[in-house]
Amino acid sequence: MRRALPTSAAICGAIVLAAALGAILSACGQNQSAAIASSNSAAATAQPAAAPPQAPPPSQLDGFDAAYAYDQTAKLVAFGPRPAGSDANARQQQYIIAQLKSYGCPVEEDDFHSQTPIGDVAMKDIVVKIPGARPDIVLFATHYDTKTLANFVGADDGASSTALMLELARLLCARKNQLTLWIAFFDGEEAFNWEWQDPDNTYGSRNLAAQMALDGDLPHLKAMLLADMIGISNLRIERDESSTPWLTDLVWNTAARLGYGNVFVSSSLPMDDDHTPFLHRGIAACDVIDFDGAQQIWHTTNDTMDKIDPRSLGITGHVFLESFFALEQKFH
Repeated sequence: MRRALPTSAAICGAIVLAAALGAILSACGQNQSAAIASSNSAAATAQPAAAPPQAPPPSQLDGFDAAYAYDQTAKLVAFGPRPAGSDANARQQQYIIAQLKSYGCPVEEDDFHSQTPIGDVAMKDIVVKIPGARPDIVLFATHYDTKTLANFVGADDGASSTALMLELARLLCARKNQLTLWIAFFDGEEAFNWEWQDPDNTYGSRNLAAQMALDGDLPHLKAMLLADMIGISNLRIERDESSTPWLTDLVWNTAARLGYGNVFVSSSLPMDDDHTPFLHRGIAACDVIDFDGAQQIWHTTNDTMDKIDPRSLGITGHVFLESFFALEQKFH
């Protein structure tokens, strides 16, 4: 994912600020280096992180088990760095598939190859297709790959939303749904280059959108809800300016009704993410992401399990469930 580029004025201001900051840091000299070394040494000997906050019980979340989603996040992180095409990602794929099948979900695997800046890369989209009483489709989605970065395990960016979708699949595969529900686990969301630049991103979501168009499923797709980076403490999800307004309103109104107005806030930002290929094909789509809140850990080795809060997973899962029920009412 990527936030839209800043304006030229903002860039100029950032350059001036960076220059001034550079001068200050240069003047600090060896004293600052010593302070940093001392700080790093203290961090290395710090006490283990405290236990995560208590997860709300499933009875408060329409059955969504936030503690289970937290445990799934930890299990995904345990695979280590999981960039597209890696052995660790292949092991993660098999784990996701095995979990989904254990819930009784109908699982389809779509293997494809993408031309990337590092050459041809084998990728896999994993899609659960839960038949409903009607052929109209709602698509829930996440990406499960991580950024190509040494020691980057993507607890928030990759694992948290994947765990969220696993728990939603566990619940909804066993439910008699009015609408057909697909739950997609996308490979290759992350750019292989450091910078997010088209077409080096969203490989898996572009693949599924194109496949749905070829198979004739796209006209039946009524709404696409994407989850990304939804696991940190003090979650604050802003509206995505590129998402479809009526669908964003439905999700945000649902969150407010459930008492999460302080999490799903009214401020907004523009995002490029796995919902973009569907928007380009005329599909209503909404990106649920706390991008600004995670900036301190985004694409750094600090994106680790100690940043994940089961309460955030519970809130997001509850909102996704109730949003699906609201869509069933809208398209009944």
